[in-house]
Amino acid sequence: MPKLIVFTREGQRLEFEAATGLSVMEVIRENGVDEMLALCGGCCSCATCHVFVDPEFADKLPAISDDENDLLDGSEQRDARSRLSCQLSMTDALSGLRVTIAPED
Repeated sequence: MPKLIVFTREGQRLEFEAATGLSVMEVIRENGVDEMLALCGGCCSCATCHVFVDPEFADKLPAISDDENDLLDGSEQRDARSRLSCQLSMTDALSGLRVTIAPED
């Protein structure tokens, strides 16, 4: 099973085993991290699952979609590492992925 490493807003490091195919957002929520709202439940219609992805993994991620890009444009916290965690599916190639939950807008 791939591993996901999550840093909370307070800097706490958490490590989870992730079933292949689950989104990063699902893994985070299923493991009880309640600071990620993910209000739309993974439909890519809000930006409340915003994370910063470790640059080491940038080339391993799927390209950002127009919808995801538009939603992230509405975040004051957006930077080059920004992605919506509902749009990132865990795979063996992403094992060890490190994300930080973005501050709330």
